[in-house]
Amino acid sequence: MSNSDDDVPLKSRRPASAAKKGTDGQQTPSRAASPAASVSSSASDAPLASRKKKAPAVNGKSKPAAASNGADKRPQSEVDSDSDSDVPLAKKVKKDVKATAAKAKAAPAAAAKKAASTQPAKRKRATTSKSDDEDAPEKKVKATRAKKETTGAKGAVKKETKAAKAKDKKVKTEDEELQEEEEEHKWWLEMDRDDSIKWQTLSHNGPLFPPLYEPHGVKLLYDGKPVDLDPDSEEVASFFATLVGTDHGNNPTFQKNFFSDFLKVLEKDKNKPPLKKFELCDFSRIAEHLEAEREKRKAMSKEEKLKIKEDKLKLDAEYGFAILDGRKEKIGNYRIEPPSLFRGRGAHPKTGKLKTRVAPEQVTLNIGKEAQVPEPPAGHKWGSVIHDNTVTWLATWKENVNDSTKYIFLAANSSLKGQSDFKKFEKARVLKTKVEAIRRDYERDLKAKEMYTRQLATAMYLIDRLALRAGNAKNDEEEADTVGCCSLRLENISLAPPNKVTFDFLGKDSIRFYKECEVSDQVFKNLKIFKKPPKVDRDDVFDRLNTMKLNKHLNSCMPGLSAKVFRTYNASHTFQEELKKTPKDGTVAEKILAYQRANREVAVLCNHQKAVSKNHSALIQRIIDKVRALKYERMLLRQSMLELDPKLKKKRPELDELESDLDDEFIESHKQALAEKEKDQLAVKLERENTKRAQEGAPLLKELEVKKPAQPSLESLEKKLVKIDERIQAQKMLLIDKDEGKSTALGTSKINYIDPRISAAWCRKYGVPLDKVFAKTLRDKFNWAMDADEEWLWGAQCAGGAGDDNLDLTRDLEPGRYERMFRLAVPAELGFDGSVGGGGDEEEEEEYVLCARLERRPAAWMEDVVSRPMLLGGGASCSHGIYKAVGQDNVGIIVGSQDRAQDMINP
Repeated sequence: MSNSDDDVPLKSRRPASAAKKGTDGQQTPSRAASPAASVSSSASDAPLASRKKKAPAVNGKSKPAAASNGADKRPQSEVDSDSDSDVPLAKKVKKDVKATAAKAKAAPAAAAKKAASTQPAKRKRATTSKSDDEDAPEKKVKATRAKKETTGAKGAVKKETKAAKAKDKKVKTEDEELQEEEEEHKWWLEMDRDDSIKWQTLSHNGPLFPPLYEPHGVKLLYDGKPVDLDPDSEEVASFFATLVGTDHGNNPTFQKNFFSDFLKVLEKDKNKPPLKKFELCDFSRIAEHLEAEREKRKAMSKEEKLKIKEDKLKLDAEYGFAILDGRKEKIGNYRIEPPSLFRGRGAHPKTGKLKTRVAPEQVTLNIGKEAQVPEPPAGHKWGSVIHDNTVTWLATWKENVNDSTKYIFLAANSSLKGQSDFKKFEKARVLKTKVEAIRRDYERDLKAKEMYTRQLATAMYLIDRLALRAGNAKNDEEEADTVGCCSLRLENISLAPPNKVTFDFLGKDSIRFYKECEVSDQVFKNLKIFKKPPKVDRDDVFDRLNTMKLNKHLNSCMPGLSAKVFRTYNASHTFQEELKKTPKDGTVAEKILAYQRANREVAVLCNHQKAVSKNHSALIQRIIDKVRALKYERMLLRQSMLELDPKLKKKRPELDELESDLDDEFIESHKQALAEKEKDQLAVKLERENTKRAQEGAPLLKELEVKKPAQPSLESLEKKLVKIDERIQAQKMLLIDKDEGKSTALGTSKINYIDPRISAAWCRKYGVPLDKVFAKTLRDKFNWAMDADEEWLWGAQCAGGAGDDNLDLTRDLEPGRYERMFRLAVPAELGFDGSVGGGGDEEEEEEYVLCARLERRPAAWMEDVVSRPMLLGGGASCSHGIYKAVGQDNVGIIVGSQDRAQDMINP
């Protein structure tokens, strides 16, 4: 089933933006100019293992970039430009006029998004929506709010001048913010476009090449004697010198591969250095020089660091943005990879090989037909320039070590990447509606007579229940020897009757997968058959199956189905179920611990492990000391309260209780630490004050006068006590979380496998700020998911249809249930007035039609309603689908059994 907007629940969408697409001609970026347009964008199915201101168009001739043969002095970046494993999807504009008209009518307040981005609250759907004309003045009034007047002529003039400047600055800032919000592209409201076309117009300034190497002249020692090297040879020697003493530098495979490529570079060296053996090479002098340079950079003045930052911002402005369909979109990494030594993941056989410098002639640009092609570095030309709007990459080239293709894509928070993420998670939700049928299918085939069919069914079982990756065949000489489902060898599986299986192999990135689990009797029997002689340990378990055949079968079960979709489904399902353990009346810290534990279960399911940090023990000790310090502070607060009101000793005996973990030794050392800290703070304040006095010509102070704090009230002490109790509880929860998660990597599953709408809905349901679970970068990446309300359930709003075949809505209808769902489903910007009417259909007993009067009827949305059904969320027990418009002012909803809904979706 398609992942288009046909399958997306209306309630999971966000309100339409008030942005209007510009109709002016698109300014084409040049290589030397900043981007011309600066438009701102700101169950039975449970698995076993559970802004900137808009810039004017830049006219004039473009300035050629510096030559990559030595004139290029642009800052070097060590950032790797590895892209996502595949090209993200996007949509084509189906009808620009209608889309523009729909946007013009759908206009919530521009700043509404930011207001609830970090502190969610239980939200109600708005029944009315202000127009653009009403919203705009409010923004400006706020921006021009006057400051309080001051008395005195001189003071008044001074204040007036400052106020005028501040006013101008604030008006500018507010206008910029308004412009940014208005022009934000809410693509998730336009998911009915042609899937094959990713963009209509595209322009960018091309990639930024790293600067050429600048020789330092420090000699390499060979057999104790200094050796002269030309710049190319010295550069490669410096690559290795930076790794001296590290795990990579001490790796024999790394050393062997490096020296092999180093000798090839030395063959072209005019100095003909006499290097023959790696063991006789001494890189220590170069390493010391490079370390000294690093220390110099660390010791740079504030002004020097600011200058570097400003230079970087200029490059970001010039190369860091593309203009996609008239909108400014951030580019993920616009830098071409600099030359370096390949490291690889895990035990890669090519680790240490030289990654050579990429020339413009190796680079293919992808840009719009009407856009101006950016200038290549002087003296060079592009490998080729194409205009392919069915892909989303901006530039591509091949690296020499693995002959792999590298891409430059838009950033993770771009519309194209967001659409790709959205479709990925929607596809997993569609799988939920089909997973039982798929399971029945492969469980039947576990007993098939044909060995291929039996192996295929067994592999499906393992992928579904254990979240295994498919596992491509590997060339041990070219890639690390990692294993997946299809490439499992006999040595990776141990069987113990009656049905216990132990899996032990190196998975992706050479991370060990070790799991003991019980499988069904038939699966155990099949694995036993697959391991029979004459097979030996290095032979494949699934010798008649490969990933191509597996993926073909998966796609026949459901369009787009893959092992990764199963992993995404199992991860989101497991996470949703584990979150049910969240304590409803717990503190925020306790709820976050429950969230982290749910995330950890998913990470274990997906085998996302990490090595225990060398500093783990020290980290744990710091948290323990923090708890003890807070307890000491609490002890002092309690003592102060008892001194103010001795009667509290009888009323509240807990105030007189001794704090645990506080011995005399700790108290004494902590007192000393506090005294030293206070002394240092006073010294800093004294220095700052004397600097100010010296500038004013006032006498310097020898010491600061320390004012004695005022006697606190009992009420203020009580408030402090409550806050410190919360801080102690939070630190205790953090201690548990850090200890439990010391060997588990939570980030990968949270970013790639767990539907972010689950987290957003959980935050709103339990009153946890979004920024406690999602950093700002992730909130921007998943902006399409951040509006999920507290009633959003991953399993209940499936885009592909779900339900109970035996449900009779004429008997089981719950008063108000479907009306509430209708209110949630109909977009607020349509002006839904909250009134709903309806009843059962005489000819079709399983239908229940609801009609609602709408104040506004954007043509594009109404046409969408008339042309096709769309499923709404309402629980796993029934299906809901909008299927027609009733009259000009009403919208109808079909609420029926799964069969009825499926008949409508697939007539």
